[in-house]
Amino acid sequence: MKRRKFLYGTAGALAALTGGAFVLRDRPGGSAMAETFEITKTEEEWRAILTEQQFAVLRQEATERAFTSPLNDEKRAGLFHCAGCDLPLYSSEAKYDSGTGWPSFWEALPDAIGTRPDNSLFMTRTECHCRRCGGHQGHIFDDGPPPTGKRHCINGIALTFKPGATTPS
Repeated sequence: MKRRKFLYGTAGALAALTGGAFVLRDRPGGSAMAETFEITKTEEEWRAILTEQQFAVLRQEATERAFTSPLNDEKRAGLFHCAGCDLPLYSSEAKYDSGTGWPSFWEALPDAIGTRPDNSLFMTRTECHCRRCGGHQGHIFDDGPPPTGKRHCINGIALTFKPGATTPS
């Protein structure tokens, strides 16, 4: 069994047990909440504007269950924004079907995301988050298509989609 299939299967099983998302609390590598961001809110303020699952993913670094996001199948031209602060993060022009069950992109928009090492799940991955509010988006892997060779594997629930222009105005 390939490591990716094992990890996705484990993530899916954990998500099913917890109602759609699982949280890796107190994991090595820290949380985006430890950094300073342009947009900051209290836990209560975030809970007031996000759904329970959005809060789990964006603020607690949970992972949604694979193949559950309608954005995985979104094929229209447009921009994918942070569900926490509405910053445009990804263009539909960089989206592709990775077969993983999560929306995948080969690059983010300029100055849209921040990254940090994530040492959870017995490996080192690159976690990515919204550079403006710190909302956890997903992870970046080195098995994507040209021209970057990167796969930004993003939780669909952490995004909103706005059809139309494929570059921010």
